[in-house]
Amino acid sequence: MSQSHTGKVAFITGANRGIGFDTAQGLARLGIHVVLGARDRSQGDAAAARIRAEGGSAEAIVFDAAVSASHQAAYEVIAARHGKLDILVNNAGVASEALLGGNHTSSVSSEVLHTTFEVNFFGVVATTQALLPLLRKAPAGRIVNLSSILASLTLHAAKDSPIAGVKPFAYDASKTALNAFTVHLADELRGTAIKVNSAHPGWVRTALGGSEAPMAVEGSGATSIALATLPADGPSGGFFHLGEPLPW
Repeated sequence: MSQSHTGKVAFITGANRGIGFDTAQGLARLGIHVVLGARDRSQGDAAAARIRAEGGSAEAIVFDAAVSASHQAAYEVIAARHGKLDILVNNAGVASEALLGGNHTSSVSSEVLHTTFEVNFFGVVATTQALLPLLRKAPAGRIVNLSSILASLTLHAAKDSPIAGVKPFAYDASKTALNAFTVHLADELRGTAIKVNSAHPGWVRTALGGSEAPMAVEGSGATSIALATLPADGPSGGFFHLGEPLPW
C-alpha cells in the first residue's frame, strides 16, 4: 500500500530554480504542500505560481541560508501558517570555484572558504536547528541535506575513482562537513520518527553544475524526493544517489 502524503508540508531552500524547483515540483505532484525558499521574492512567487498552475499547492517565502534572520523568519511563517513541518530539504548551495578548474587547495582564499561554508554548512545547520521544533511536531519528519559525490573522502583518496581529478577544495570540504552533520544529527534523533539523510542529486546542468554536466534539470530532484518521502522502515544517517548508498 502506498503511503499518503495528504496534509504534509515541505520547505525547500533555493527552490525557485534548478534542482530545488524540480524537487518542489515533484513533491507537489505527490500532494504535498510546498513552501519554496528563495532569496528573490519575485522569483520565488513566480516558481510557486508555476506549481499552482499545474494543480499543486505552493507558496514562497524570502529565504537566504547565509542570513541568520532568515532562519527564524522561516520558522515563524511556517509555524503560524501550518503549525508543523513534515519535510525539510536543505537544497540551497554555492560554489565559488570552478568545479573542473583543477586542484588549487594550497592557494584557496579564506574568503572563498568562508563564503562557501556559510551557505553549504553553517546555513544548513542553522536552518535545521531553527526548524527542528516544527519537524518534531510532524508524525514522521524527514530532513534531506543536498550533498555531492564530491564530498566523499573515500573516493577522493582513491586514484582510480571517477572524481579523482575534480577537487574544488572549498566546495568539497563544505559538503564533507555537511555529511558529518547528517551523521551526527541522525544519531541524536535515533528513537524518534525523524530521519536525516544526505543526497547526491547527480551532476546536473544548473548554474552551479555548469553546461558540461550530463544530467538535465528535469528529474534532478529524484533522490531528494525519495529521501523526503521515506517510509517508516527507511534508512537514516545515510548518503544516497537514486537509492544507492555512496561511500563517505
